[in-house]
Amino acid sequence: MMPETMPSPEAAVSLAEVKAFLRLERDDEDALLAGFIRTAIALCEAFTGQWLIVRDGRQRIAASPDWQRIGVLPVVAITAVAGAGGAVAGDGFETDIDVSGCGWVRLLAPFDVVQPVVAFRAGLGADWNGVPEPLRQGLVRLAAHLFSHRDAADAGPPPTAVAALWRPWRRMRLN
Repeated sequence: MMPETMPSPEAAVSLAEVKAFLRLERDDEDALLAGFIRTAIALCEAFTGQWLIVRDGRQRIAASPDWQRIGVLPVVAITAVAGAGGAVAGDGFETDIDVSGCGWVRLLAPFDVVQPVVAFRAGLGADWNGVPEPLRQGLVRLAAHLFSHRDAADAGPPPTAVAALWRPWRRMRLN
């Protein structure tokens, strides 16, 4: 069951940072560049398997007494479990966040909960300054690449430096 994300209130890199990298002084393409920044963030999160900026999320889980993993990394807090009938009491479930940032939930009385949903917070940094610098540099480079090659038929793949900067933070799951 896929987690639902709430939009991040801010970007992991600033528009000014990408404009400085591109040596742009005009403001007439800021909206376009902001879109490329959002695209770069989405690609970074997909590549690394981690949310960059801490934000709220929800995930439906099975009504089961088994431990179930939240599908987002790194989880920083599990805030609630609710069912179709309302919030599950604190003694009706257990949670754990392991050392690798995986969030786990277990219902203690699954027969009382219909369509359980876990609410959580996940992400690497509280704001864009909290995101590790290599990830931010990769975002800047990818956004700049997308901007610079937006009309080019032979744009080619993203710079290899982007993957090199992001690879140490890549989290892969074996199910």
